[in-house]
Amino acid sequence: MRVAYLGPPGTFSEEAVGRCDLARGGEHVPYPSIPDAYEAVAKGEVDAALLPIENSIEGSVNATLDLLVHRPGLRIRREVLLPIEQQLMAARGTRLEDVKKVLSHPQPLGQCAGFLRERLRGVPLEATASTAEAARLVAAQGEGAALAALGPRAAALRYGLEILAEDVQDAEANTTRFVLVAREDEAPTGRDKTSIAFTLDRDRPGGLYEVMGELARRQINLSRIESRPMKQALGHYVFYLDFEGHRADPACAEALMGALQRVHALHLLGSYPRAQG
Repeated sequence: MRVAYLGPPGTFSEEAVGRCDLARGGEHVPYPSIPDAYEAVAKGEVDAALLPIENSIEGSVNATLDLLVHRPGLRIRREVLLPIEQQLMAARGTRLEDVKKVLSHPQPLGQCAGFLRERLRGVPLEATASTAEAARLVAAQGEGAALAALGPRAAALRYGLEILAEDVQDAEANTTRFVLVAREDEAPTGRDKTSIAFTLDRDRPGGLYEVMGELARRQINLSRIESRPMKQALGHYVFYLDFEGHRADPACAEALMGALQRVHALHLLGSYPRAQG
């Protein structure tokens, strides 16, 4: 299997690919952005893409959520939970007090907001496409540039950077959930999860309550709910739900059919084995 991930090499995404059972032994292909990796699957360049979808500190990765609805055609086949430890790294010889700018992907910048506020107050932050790209840019500037990057230890090793501060995320139990998207989801395993997204008629009261009721009446556990703008007009939203069970399970199939009668549009994002942890 050829699996795309957010590159360049040295990102947390690369580490997560190595933990995915379907990707082991396959070819891992880095792409410069999440949309690029997703499109590679849609175009048939690769078999699947492993993409971050939510973090326990910073919340959802909106780029991935939006692609699943606004660029339909792929389904979630696996989920991977990866513990995240953020390191502040710079060229050798740089001291913490020398740092004049910190580079990283927006997610780590948010995950480390407390550290940055306390130890690097007033230092400008610059968003990059990935953590490894931030490390590469810092390394390219060399000594004396007074730049630092936030990212995984693997990026510091790959790009020859020195770690100035270890494990600087704002919570010890920092975890990112990744999803493997492919053209088909997975057959039932008995320990599954299903993800859907839907839109409602804008002015109908009780619509969200009714959809959740289809799950509750069948004793189906709802594990996640979130909304995102539809990108059409203010007040239009798409709702994302994760619930336990496979879409082919009788109770889940009935709930989905009931939900279909109550929504404006329903997107089946996939059924897949629940990750442990």
